[in-house]
Amino acid sequence: MTEQTQDAAGAGDAGGQVSDPLRIADQREFRQALKELRERRGITLKQLEVKTDRQGSKRLTSPTVSTTLKADDLPDWDFVAAYVTACGVTGEGLQRWERAWDAVRKGTAPVEPDATVSAPPMPPSEPDGRWRQRAGGWVRTRRGLVACGAAATTMVLAAAIGGWQIHTRHVQAQRDHDKQVQDEAFERKHCGSRNTSLMTHAGECTGVTDGQDGAGVFGTGLEPVLTALDAENRQTVKDGNFVTIGFLAPLTSRGKQKDLTLDQFVGEIEGAYTAVERANESDSHPKIRLVLANMGSGEERWEHAVDGLKAEKGLVAVVGMGLSQQQSVDAARALSKVGIPMVADLITADGFDSTGAIDPRGPINGLVRIAMPNRDQLTALGRNLDTGPHTVALIGSDVTPTGGSDLYTKSLDHGFRTIPSLSKYLDDDSPDFPFSPQGGADAAMPSISQNLCRGADSIDVVYYAARAKYLPTFLEALRHRSCYKKPITVVTGSDAAALDPGMKALHDPEAPITLMYASFPSPAGLAAATNRDHGLYTGFVQAFVSDHHGLRFPADHLKGSYWPVLAHDAVLTATTAIHTATANTNGHTPNRYDVTNQLYTLGNEAVPAATGRLGINRHGNRTNLPVTVHTVPTPN
Repeated sequence: MTEQTQDAAGAGDAGGQVSDPLRIADQREFRQALKELRERRGITLKQLEVKTDRQGSKRLTSPTVSTTLKADDLPDWDFVAAYVTACGVTGEGLQRWERAWDAVRKGTAPVEPDATVSAPPMPPSEPDGRWRQRAGGWVRTRRGLVACGAAATTMVLAAAIGGWQIHTRHVQAQRDHDKQVQDEAFERKHCGSRNTSLMTHAGECTGVTDGQDGAGVFGTGLEPVLTALDAENRQTVKDGNFVTIGFLAPLTSRGKQKDLTLDQFVGEIEGAYTAVERANESDSHPKIRLVLANMGSGEERWEHAVDGLKAEKGLVAVVGMGLSQQQSVDAARALSKVGIPMVADLITADGFDSTGAIDPRGPINGLVRIAMPNRDQLTALGRNLDTGPHTVALIGSDVTPTGGSDLYTKSLDHGFRTIPSLSKYLDDDSPDFPFSPQGGADAAMPSISQNLCRGADSIDVVYYAARAKYLPTFLEALRHRSCYKKPITVVTGSDAAALDPGMKALHDPEAPITLMYASFPSPAGLAAATNRDHGLYTGFVQAFVSDHHGLRFPADHLKGSYWPVLAHDAVLTATTAIHTATANTNGHTPNRYDVTNQLYTLGNEAVPAATGRLGINRHGNRTNLPVTVHTVPTPN
C-alpha cells in the first residue's frame, strides 16, 4: 500500500487498514475510529502529546485525549485535526476526516461512500455484432462496450441508489433511537431536565434551578412557588439590569430525615419569593433574580449546591443557609472563601456567625443572620422560669438523623449547662438522657419518661435539647408515665414554635404538662397594635397571600412556623444591602464585595423587617431582637 492510499483511507500500517472515515455513522463510532487510528499506527499518548506540541496545532495532553474520547460528545475539529495529523494522516486523508466529522456533526449521510461496484463481462447467449470471439474467450466490440456498459451502469446505479437509501434510512433510524436513549438517560441524571446544575441523587433532585426546569423538580409541595418564580425571573431577566440571589436550603425530604423540618421549607421559599417580588415591584434597581439551591434532605449534597451557586451569573448574595448543622457550616465557609456574603434565616446555634466560634477554624467572613441565637433564647427562659426549687433532668440528641453533628441541639445543651439561671438546678445527680435519632428515637421516649418518676424526688422540669420532631412523642409519653399527675415543665428552644399548641398532651387536666420556649412574637403578637412595627408584618402578610403571577400561597403556611417570615426578612436584608450599595456607587450594579460591605453597615433600624426593624452588628448578629417567651398552655 502506498502512503497516498493510506492517507485516503485514513490510516494504515503493517497490521492492516483502518476503515474509511466516511463510513462512520455517529459520534461513538467517530471516537472509536480515532482510537483505532492511533493504535494501528502504534503511536502512544505521550508521542501524541509531543507531536502536537508545536505552533499551529492544538496540544493534546494524555488527560485531554482520554477525557475527550470517553465523553458522550463529538470532539471539536481542532482536536480531530491535531490528532489525525499526529497519526500521519495528511492531504486527501485529512480532508476525508474533516468531511466525516462535518457529516456526523450535522447528522447527515456520509459524503463520498467508498463503494465500488463491478460486474465481470459474461459471454452472450447468442453472439452478435457487439461481441467478438478471440483466443481465450469472448470480448466486447467498441459498440458493444458502449451499449452493454450503459445498460449495466444503469442497473448497478439503480441498485446502489436503492441500497443506499435503505442504508441511510436504517442509519438515521438508529441515530434517532440512540439520541432518544441518550436524551432519556441525560434527563434521568438531571432531574428530568436539561440543566446540568441539577442532579438526581438517592432519589432526590439536588442542585440549582431558576424555575425554568419544571415546577416539580423538588416535589409537588414547591410546584406553586416554582411556577411563580419562573415567571418572575423571566420578567426580571427581560428587564435587563439585575443581580442574582441564591437561596440555599434542604428542599426535599426522605428516609430518616423526612419531616425533620415538618415541611416548613415550602413556606420558607414562599416567604423568600414574596420578598423578591416586593423588591422588584419597587422603583429600586437592580432587579432581583432568585435561584433555589437544594442541599438534599440531610444537607449531604451541600457541596454540589454551592458549586452550582458559584457558577450563577451575577450572584451577589446567598440567603437561607439551611439548619444549624455541620454541613451548613461547611457550606458557609466555602461561600465565604470566594467572597460571597450570606444572610441566614433559621440558624440559631451560638457562634454560627461571622466570628466562626462554632468551630476552631476561624471567622466566617460575610455571614450574618436574622434569627435569635440560642443563648439569647435560653437567657430569656431562665428569667421566666420560677425560682423553684426544681428537680431537673436533661434530655438531648447531638446528631442528625443521618449521623451528622446537630449544632442546634449541641448549642442548647451547652446553654442549659452554662447559663447561670438554668444551670443552677443541675448537679452531678441530675438525670441525663441522651438519645440518637438514628436508633429509633420514638421507641426511647416511653422509657425516658418513666425514668423521670422517682417518688418524692420525681422530675418537675425537663431541659429538652433535641429537635421538635421528637417532642410530640415525648410529651405524649410524659402524659402516660406512672407519675403523670405530678406537674412537669418542658423547657426548650425556638424549634418548638412549629408544634401545634392545641395538641392533646398539653391540655390534659389529669396530666398537667407545660411547654416553655423562646422565639419571636406569635403571628397575632406581630400583628397586634401594641407592636410598634405591626404595619410591617401586616404588609408582609398581605403581600404573601396576594396574586403571584396567577398563583396564591395558603395563609395557613404563616401559622405553622416562623420560617416564611424569617426567610422574607433574610432576603429583605440582602436586598437592602444591594440597593444601598447601588446608591453609594452612583447607580452601578454592585458586586458581592460591595454587598458584603453594606451588610455590616446596616444600622439598628436600617432593615424594615416584618419581624421588626433590625440592623446587623459587627459579629453578624441581629440587633433589636424581639425575644418572647411562650408558655403552653397559657397560664390562667
